[in-house]
Amino acid sequence: QVDVAAMVHLFGYVDVTDTGFLVAVLSIAFNPFFWNVVARWEHKTRALSQTFGSARAACYCLGAVILLLNCVRSHCFTEAMKSQPKLEDWDSHWTYYSGLAISAVGTLFVISSFLALGFTGTFLGDYFGILMEEKVTSFPFSILDNPMYWGSTAIYLGWSLMHASPAGLLLTAVVAISYTIAVLYEGPFTEEIYRRKQEGVKSK
Repeated sequence: QVDVAAMVHLFGYVDVTDTGFLVAVLSIAFNPFFWNVVARWEHKTRALSQTFGSARAACYCLGAVILLLNCVRSHCFTEAMKSQPKLEDWDSHWTYYSGLAISAVGTLFVISSFLALGFTGTFLGDYFGILMEEKVTSFPFSILDNPMYWGSTAIYLGWSLMHASPAGLLLTAVVAISYTIAVLYEGPFTEEIYRRKQEGVKSK
């Protein structure tokens, strides 16, 4: 069970009206919203592929924009943590190294996911018609679904612990919620894309 008193005490350190905190929340929420809207628009209209001359070039450009937005999100996240107080009880070597270990695991999931999927597989290539031959089941997909998202969440969690930051923990929860919502939208849509692919193969 969640210790409500501990949660109230923890988040009593967080000023949710702080401009930096609000900017961080907006940047976290905006990213998955942006790439889902743009990718679905591309899937429906092929406008980006036509503009950039090919589906692959368009996917690489969208991927570059997503990477840039992720850098902005991380910067906003860090600045929001720095502008708010630390939890003194957590400002210790044990918490720091625990956070470092969690971030390392998250980084492993992110990098291994990218290596397993490739650039276009990572950055919504299936919405551009760049489909993989089969579902990836190797590590880290053999351990959990959506390891890129949960690895990224773990990095933010570890980063928050390393800074003993209640604001960081709350922002990490926002990251987890935004990814959960993204998965609810992306999962069925991606499955439908591949279902249509299989129907096309069978009809030949």
